[in-house]
Amino acid sequence: MRRSLSHPTADVRAGFAGLGLPTSLVSVLAERGITDPTPIQAATLPDSLAGRDVLGCGRTGSGKTYAFLLPLVARLQGGRRAAAGAPRALVLAPTRELANQILESLQPLAEAAGLSTRVVFGGVGQNPQVQALRKGVDVLVATPGRLEDLIGQGHCRLSSVEVSVLDEADHMSDLGFLPAVRRLLRATPADGQRLLFSATLDKAVDGVVREFLSSPVTHRADPPVAPVSTMTHHVLHLDRDQRLPVLVDLTSAPGRTVVFTRTKHGAKALARQLNKNGVPTVELHGNLGQNARVRNLDAFTDGRASTLVATDIAARGIHVDDVTLVVHADPPAEHKAYLHRSGRTARAGESGTVVTLMTSEQVRDVRDLTRAAGIKPTTTKVDGPSHPVLRSLAPGERRRSGGLDLTPPAQPAASGERTEGGRSGGRRRRRGGQGGQAGQGTQSGQAHAGQSRTGQSRSGQGGGTRSGQARTQGAGSSTGGARTGGARRGSGQGTGGSSNGSSRRRGGRSGGSRPAQPRG
Repeated sequence: MRRSLSHPTADVRAGFAGLGLPTSLVSVLAERGITDPTPIQAATLPDSLAGRDVLGCGRTGSGKTYAFLLPLVARLQGGRRAAAGAPRALVLAPTRELANQILESLQPLAEAAGLSTRVVFGGVGQNPQVQALRKGVDVLVATPGRLEDLIGQGHCRLSSVEVSVLDEADHMSDLGFLPAVRRLLRATPADGQRLLFSATLDKAVDGVVREFLSSPVTHRADPPVAPVSTMTHHVLHLDRDQRLPVLVDLTSAPGRTVVFTRTKHGAKALARQLNKNGVPTVELHGNLGQNARVRNLDAFTDGRASTLVATDIAARGIHVDDVTLVVHADPPAEHKAYLHRSGRTARAGESGTVVTLMTSEQVRDVRDLTRAAGIKPTTTKVDGPSHPVLRSLAPGERRRSGGLDLTPPAQPAASGERTEGGRSGGRRRRRGGQGGQAGQGTQSGQAHAGQSRTGQSRSGQGGGTRSGQARTQGAGSSTGGARTGGARRGSGQGTGGSSNGSSRRRGGRSGGSRPAQPRG
């Protein structure tokens, strides 16, 4: 029978050592300024460190990652070495971004315990992942789709897993990954420890709990989905043609801002418009390849970009410190998405502001949305970016330092070599020309939103690019995987780094690449 506890079993003030965490791991946390456990950590650690199966429920940003990483590392340290292709612990995450962030939190702990780690996910080449598995991995962080692929090819087996973790289980359910999760958990030993963490529990997740967790202890340290007391909510009622000017004003204020749109196309277009207006902005959505996702998220994390425009791919599991403002440029479809999006700010006790832009056509939808979310926002009729409420929501001097260009420059390639630079979107034709003397390739086209395309790929990050034409002669390099040598003429549309089209070429093979799909 499942034991349920609604309150922490240990005092938060006792610190991590008082919860039974090994001294070596306490020191690692202290070096990073982490000395006091969050409520979800204080609630679950005594049971998870004791080897029990645990179901932990807490809102986004409550500290669930350390709640499962700390007992996992504590259990494995000092044990046997992992055999080739047989990890000792498995952490399943719904998205690549979350998997990467789990690995970042894990690595310092694993190094202190002498454990090896690896993350595997789709959208990138699998060979480095295969090679790492062959050497032996103690803790494997994975998305379900790629892990199933590797197991099917014989590169990995889960028969030696001692601890299995399912993170963001409800998001796994939303994305349709639970069938794969069930298959993977069935491949792990039945007597291993299993930890499941989720912001909410629905029928599908509860089915996983009942099948795979043995007499689990359930801890609800926070309401599963609830507004945060340190977060203020506002609705700006405006005309549609004032949407962009208001967004430009809000994102020009000091601090980091995350802006949410409903569609991938909307995220790309808005990022381009903000960059064009001098706000350094990056985008994050399912049409981006993995390298572009990492590059953009890194730019937002290290401060080169002050604004991230994203779809709901960033609403769960993505943590960036000091996000002061979240803007729902498009109100989400349902209240859980609103709360998860808003959870990018006011994390770990910090304060934050959430703003929803609402047109007259959206009044009823937004009213129903906020009521279901359990919040009472302050609504203000705004006639443009000069309205004084904007300064109170995003205080500080407005600065527009210029749009951000993260397009990697084209790399020179030897004659006859095929390269894969930035993935370029749109339909592209290439015609093999006459053999000519070697020379430097030149490209010209229209620049848009701070993007310069002379001598570089037309795949744009952040600001995006418009279609243009390029002529390359001699042995200059060409992105998109086309062979070099001879005169070529091409045209295409940049799509923020993702491939979304085809390449055709006379007199040679196509070098176009297929887009990476946002698969787990």
